[in-house]
Parts: sequence; C-alpha cells; structure tokens
Amino acid sequence: MMQPEQFFELMIKELEVHTEMQPYYKFLGNKSSWHFRRNYFLERLRYIQKHIITNNPHQNAGISIWDCGCGYGTTCLFLAMNGIKTYGTTLEFYFETVQKRKEYWSKYGDVSLFTCTYENLFDQNPPSDSFDWIIVQDTLHHLEPIDDALKIFHKALRKNGKLLSIEENGNNLIQRIKLYKYRGNKRIITMWDEKLKKEILLGNENIRSLKNWQELFEKNNFSLPTSNIQYVRFYLPVHYRFSSPEKLLQKEKTIQSKPGLRREYFFFGLNFIAQKN
Repeated sequence: MMQPEQFFELMIKELEVHTEMQPYYKFLGNKSSWHFRRNYFLERLRYIQKHIITNNPHQNAGISIWDCGCGYGTTCLFLAMNGIKTYGTTLEFYFETVQKRKEYWSKYGDVSLFTCTYENLFDQNPPSDSFDWIIVQDTLHHLEPIDDALKIFHKALRKNGKLLSIEENGNNLIQRIKLYKYRGNKRIITMWDEKLKKEILLGNENIRSLKNWQELFEKNNFSLPTSNIQYVRFYLPVHYRFSSPEKLLQKEKTIQSKPGLRREYFFFGLNFIAQKN
C-alpha cells in the first residue's frame, strides 16, 4: 500500500516536472504556508484512505469508483497506486495534463487503473448500479441543478453504495465573507464550455452547510451517518509559526470531535459520506 505521506512526497517531486500544476497546488511557493497546506492535503487523503482503501489488495481490486470532478486526477492516481480502479470525469481546462501525469506515476504503480474523460455530468447516462463509490471532491458546490445531480449519483451507485464528499464548510464565517465579496448572491451562473461547444449551468462557489447538505441528500434518498462526518483545517497559516504541525493537527481533531461554535463556523473543510438508501 502507498500511504498518503509517501504519495505526497512523490507528488512534490512531480511538481518540479509538471510545473504547470504549481500555481494550483502552491506547495513550492510561499514556505510560510507549507505545513498549513500539507496538513490539509494529507487529511483529505487520509479520509479517503480510511473509508475506501482496505489492507486487503484483493478487496481493493474489486472496488469500482467514479471520481466526478477529478481535476488533475490526484485522488484517482492515489487510488491507482493502491490498486483501485477509478474512472474520472472533469470539465477543467487542464484535462490534458492528466495524461502527462501518468508517465510520472507509472514508475510507482499501475496507472492503467485510472481512466479519465472530459464530460459534463448532465450529458452522462451512467449505467444503473455500476459503482461502489462516487467521490465528489471540491465539486458538489459546482453541480446544478443539484437535485438532478444527486439523482444521477443515486442511480449510478450499487446497492449500499456510498458517495464520499470533500467540500468547503458553508458555515465558515471567513469563507462566507470572501465569497460574498467575490460573487455576491449570484450562486448559480451559466458558463460557455469551449470544448463541449455549449453553455452549462454552474454553481458559482455555491458552498453549503452540513445541515443544508443533509437536507438535500435525504430528500434524494441518501442518509448521512454522523460517525463519518469530519471537519478539517481550523488553524490559519500564522499559527504554524508558533507551534508544530503535528500539535496543531491534534488540536484540530480535538476541537472537531465536539459540537460547538468553533467547529460549526471556523473550520474550513467538511468531509462526509452519503449512503444510498
């Protein structure tokens, strides 16, 4: 098995090769935010590892996963390095980079386990009961109409299938202020897609709170077990000047384990799993 920490170290080396990815991941930029970004990146991978990757390679080989909104394909490559087959779809302009990344990662695992297409979710008609897991990472808040998207996911999942979401916390006060300055109340827009030659509906950084997500998923025949909910990234980069990354991470885990204002309004990230009913 490839652990998140090993994958991260290899990816840092990859950024020196695929320099076009550096502005997105920002690990090779400002050194003051290195540990801040590293902690957040690893916690997301650990969440995926905990819930999807098992210690049994044969079980991993039998899992079928769809990563909707796979972007640069980082999560798909991490899963491929752990022997898991993943199908990724994206609408990002850097789609071509995904194919180049496979050359680098082929030295460490079977990259043929990862396939990717440039495709709009609402143009797809995935076969019923075809995936064990659907991953939507930094993507749910872009999908509109959201109810239609959740219906597609529900249909595509097998019996007892699960959707793993990594999102921004829509209740985070700092992020709400930043996004309001950026887009006001214009939460849904249309965008021209040059590759598809058509307009598509898009959630304009339309982040939501856990309560809002629970209501939407339950309305569309999913349940959200509270035991799988995780809040991530409480401390800001400035805090890393005065304490070790490991201590801050442990403090974050302690804070997020208890309900309260700090967890609800000051954590940036929100991870949860929706179970198909």
